[in-house]
Amino acid sequence: MDESKGTPESEFSIECFQNYTAPEVFIQGLAGIVDQQDVEAMIRAQKQMLQRFEKTNEMLTNCNALSASRLKTIGPEFKKHIQLLLEMKKDLDYIFKKIRAIKTKLAAQYPEAFAEAVRSSYAEECAEEESKEVSGKKDNRRSLHIKSEVEACNSGEQSRRASK
Repeated sequence: MDESKGTPESEFSIECFQNYTAPEVFIQGLAGIVDQQDVEAMIRAQKQMLQRFEKTNEMLTNCNALSASRLKTIGPEFKKHIQLLLEMKKDLDYIFKKIRAIKTKLAAQYPEAFAEAVRSSYAEECAEEESKEVSGKKDNRRSLHIKSEVEACNSGEQSRRASK
């Protein structure tokens, strides 16, 4: 045999793969390396995952349909509640506006009596807050606010006592 042509095995392998592209030759080489049982196991695992994903997709579709139907039935009721809350807010705004107007009139007509009523009301609130704090029924979110109010109440009461 001629040495310039190479070994007979290399000539055979080249002739065998002349009709294939490089990626196809690579895949054929890998197919010879990979165990067929492993490939079958991977295919079975993929089929099982596909079935699970299809079931999950179906469950999510059912969940979306159920949610849409419930939203359709709840939507009008929710709008009624929103309307009711808006009406209540308007009513409360009107009430507070009237209360402010009455307070302003009372403060203008009877300034001394109004000031005393405000002080006594504030003293009652301070006493209530003080009793809540002593009994341990305080709200953690407002504890700093309550402490500052109690201190203000105490200092206000002391100044009133001193002025009497």
